[in-house]
Amino acid sequence: MSKRIEQINELIRKELGKIILREIDFPQGIMVTITRVETSVDLGQSKVYVSVLPEEKLKMAFGILNQNIYDIQQGLNKRLKMRIIPRIFFAREKETAEAGRIEELLERLKK
Repeated sequence: MSKRIEQINELIRKELGKIILREIDFPQGIMVTITRVETSVDLGQSKVYVSVLPEEKLKMAFGILNQNIYDIQQGLNKRLKMRIIPRIFFAREKETAEAGRIEELLERLKK
């Protein structure tokens, strides 16, 4: 992956984090975190990996994100100073969930 794509991924992650924090209302007790972004080489699209706690609220959180994707995309378009701004798609972050499960198992083994 080129350094430029890495910089774009980080910029998109930061800006989307701000947009979601300030402009999207999630029900009390749901925490949504953008863990990473993967942008295609042609800058056509960005896959935004999202972690949701508690995991039982995953479906609800993705419903809210996808319901507001147009507004989120518009906010991103206004904030980024790039000629081509990738279309965003949300994806579930499975690595974080897996790491959490492993942590839980290790805690059980300690006891």
